[in-house]
Amino acid sequence: MWNRLISVVEEQAQALVRTAFSTSVREAGDLSAGVYNEHGEMLAQAVTGTPGHVNAMADTVAHFIRRIGRENIHEGDVYITNDPWEGTGHLHDFTVVSPSFHKGRFAGFFACTAHVVDIGGRGFGADGNSIFEEGLHVPIMKFASQGKVNDTLTGIMRSNVREPDQLIGDIHALATCNEIGHRRLSDMMDEFRLHDLSGISEFILASSRKATIERINALRREESEGHMRIDGYETPIDLRVRVSIQRDRIVCDWDGTSGLDRKGINVPLVYTKAYTCYALKCAIAPEIPNNAASLAPFEVVAPENSIVHALRPAPVALRHVIGHMIPDTVYDALDKLLPDTVPAEGAGCLCNFQLSLRPRTDGPAPSEAVRAEVLTFNSGGSGARPTRDGMNATAFPSGVMTMPVEATEQAGPVIIWRKELRPDSGGAGRYRGGLGQFMEVGAREGHEFDIQAMFDRVEHPARGRHGGQSGAPTTISRDDGAAMKGKGKQFIPHGRKVVMAFPGGAGYGNPSDRDRKRVSRDLANGYITADSAGSLYGMTPEEIADVLNRSGQGESF
Repeated sequence: MWNRLISVVEEQAQALVRTAFSTSVREAGDLSAGVYNEHGEMLAQAVTGTPGHVNAMADTVAHFIRRIGRENIHEGDVYITNDPWEGTGHLHDFTVVSPSFHKGRFAGFFACTAHVVDIGGRGFGADGNSIFEEGLHVPIMKFASQGKVNDTLTGIMRSNVREPDQLIGDIHALATCNEIGHRRLSDMMDEFRLHDLSGISEFILASSRKATIERINALRREESEGHMRIDGYETPIDLRVRVSIQRDRIVCDWDGTSGLDRKGINVPLVYTKAYTCYALKCAIAPEIPNNAASLAPFEVVAPENSIVHALRPAPVALRHVIGHMIPDTVYDALDKLLPDTVPAEGAGCLCNFQLSLRPRTDGPAPSEAVRAEVLTFNSGGSGARPTRDGMNATAFPSGVMTMPVEATEQAGPVIIWRKELRPDSGGAGRYRGGLGQFMEVGAREGHEFDIQAMFDRVEHPARGRHGGQSGAPTTISRDDGAAMKGKGKQFIPHGRKVVMAFPGGAGYGNPSDRDRKRVSRDLANGYITADSAGSLYGMTPEEIADVLNRSGQGESF
């Protein structure tokens, strides 16, 4: 029954991927899906999705029950919100919850979340000074009541966003994927002759909690501190955490972390909890199912109005820029407690940007010029691990996929002129950090655009562990050499392009200990240059020439 339940929620997630309008869902998998018992406790999550969404969503259904009221929960209902503090951290994520009834009897809930391309306001970026500037806020309410859609709500949403068809299409896709989950659950309950989920719920939660606590209690009672400094918006941000391994629990205390930022990079506590718990589970209990009970022994506290515990009305649109750095900060502490377990630092936050394209204003625009919002997800390199290299252009911890050039160019009048791996960007080490990538982006003829940059690691690249070197930093500029900022909305005139280099992951261990065959393979594949092979890894000019000659003849390494 457990395996069947996993297949139910995975089909739920795949239905969302297939029917969503936004490329961020269809191509990048920026979503989550899960099934909950009647008390709002998460039983199972889909494999497809992001930890920031699904772990935050683990707390969300309880808010829906409280706001809607049990007496108002009916068959055919669909509930909705994008509340950052009762959802998944910012207004661009819509969470949809649907009660599941089996033969007229209430059984539980299905919930899902997806990132939408636009929610009005200033758009997806860090420039807002409060939540009120960042877009339309939909508190927890009924999107559909006993099968009838709330047309007043959809009318309000359509009138407040730049891409109304995409938004409403995504919300219907969210509601539909919950319905798919409900149908498959009902089939399962018929097959196993279940009247409700109480028995399987008790088994799943009790087993998961017991297994997690056993893992925690097998560790020594110790505590340690972790620290990371990152770019921030205008001033650097310090993330500080104390990890304390105690009986039956691990406590992570973020006291000492920087206070609120005046711009939209603040993080609601629900998102901080999501990525703190994810970091701990990956290191301590990765194979134990992710549900309400296996998350419960991980306790997260943070001072109110710190950047990792932002209270309303703080701006939070880019909460992921800080939130995605949380696991590496936790690992800075865990590395002192659990040797040879956690990776070196990686790029951390996604290398996202959103383009607001429009007909040129500095001259005549062609009749076919259009307005469009295009969001694309991209990744730097992940950090090297204790026993293997980091992954190239791979998002850790978010797990969101890099979006294909073809899909991005279909979403609006944008041209991706260059997208390729960035040599020498992975930090040197016994195990090399993952490579970042180059991107060069412009608009089709007759268009100008604003770019919302959402980058970090410009001033503070990923740090290596145990002698490993740092990864390469982020760079961004116009193709005419004009400097650009790592965060914020910036205008790009007609005919100009944006040139970006995304950061690499850091290395693990001393570079002099790297296996010479691995160095040769990296050189042959173009992951490192001849200069780096010599200066960082000690290859002689003769060895370098031999590798390049053999690779030029098609020999594999």
